Amino acid sequence: MVKPVKRVILIVLDSVGCGDAPDAAVYGDEGANTLGNISRAVGGLHLPNLEKLGLGYTTQIVGALAAEDTVGVYGRLTEVSAGKDTTTGHWELAGVVLVRPFPTYPQGFPPTLMSDFESRIGRKTLGNYPASGTEILKELGEEHMQTGRPIIYTSADSVFQIAAHEEIIPIDELYRLCEIARDLLTGEHAVGRVIARPFTGQPGNFTRTERRKDFSLEPQTETILDVVKAAGLEVMGVGKIEDIFAHRGLTQSNHTGNNMAGVDAIIDFLRTDTSGLIFANLVDFDALYGHRLDPQGYAAALEAFDRRLPEIMGQMQPDDVLFITADHGNDPTSTSTDHSRERVPFLAYGHCIKRGHHLGTRTTFADVAATVADLLDVSWRGPGQTFATEILA
Repeated sequence: MVKPVKRVILIVLDSVGCGDAPDAAVYGDEGANTLGNISRAVGGLHLPNLEKLGLGYTTQIVGALAAEDTVGVYGRLTEVSAGKDTTTGHWELAGVVLVRPFPTYPQGFPPTLMSDFESRIGRKTLGNYPASGTEILKELGEEHMQTGRPIIYTSADSVFQIAAHEEIIPIDELYRLCEIARDLLTGEHAVGRVIARPFTGQPGNFTRTERRKDFSLEPQTETILDVVKAAGLEVMGVGKIEDIFAHRGLTQSNHTGNNMAGVDAIIDFLRTDTSGLIFANLVDFDALYGHRLDPQGYAAALEAFDRRLPEIMGQMQPDDVLFITADHGNDPTSTSTDHSRERVPFLAYGHCIKRGHHLGTRTTFADVAATVADLLDVSWRGPGQTFATEILA
């Protein structure tokens, strides 16, 4: 038993992997290292605040040293679930380990399934093949505007994505189409996420908007969100956390659309007199830069978060604990626009946290769920081993 803390702030830097996954080759990701490869591609990263927390110990990062005077705990997490997508990574962090991966569709969705979907929505569709979200708008956006048919596409992840121009298919109607798809995609076709991908603009200049919405499967077992909420504590979601967990286990949510708004929401929650878990996803690293093979943009986003990190730390109370980690990799220096199988950094900070302690490499993301439960003094029967006593001063 450890002395409980008041709040745990768990921030997921979406796709900020640190390489070295033992099974990377199985996923076709040998050599992937999001942080390390970006730092080399841009000639070095300036991340003084993350460096102070020990980020330089998680992989070789040009510009981010393995500092001797770190102020927190640092280490790495290893994903054991089958898959490398957002839902799988977040679920494992929350204590749900997937033995079988969500289904993927490298050849597109089966004709019978698409026929059923079109029958239910009352219109034909375009696409139905794996594609980059920006490229498919170049290929089919104009035809979509002319016909009113929604664009269906997927990726290497388990996703059924529906893209529609906001002036052609209003946002509420797009969400309704996604709900129909979510109800349909069950059993053998139970994809991890159905994603609404609204966009605006004209042919040759389409822009995806921040009104994206994910419709995830509901976890089949208890998550750390569920047990913290059941204990009467607050569970405050930031970004797409509510979507990833199918709106379950949360008491409050701020569905922010970008990194800086996410940081603002975290700070707003920290200013409240609450006890429990603040669980945040900062999406820009993955959505805007990893998938678009943009190491310069990714680097700039990392440095922008680093500049705001002192604001988060400055709002923490003496009995608050900050965890910073990721859900998978997405190496923008590779030739693939898909996620990469990588280990992820783990950083911990707080007045009650040891300074300069190396946690090592953990064998599952689920250790985070077990540790959050231990720190908040709630019962946890799921997977993972707590490291609470190892990190508390």
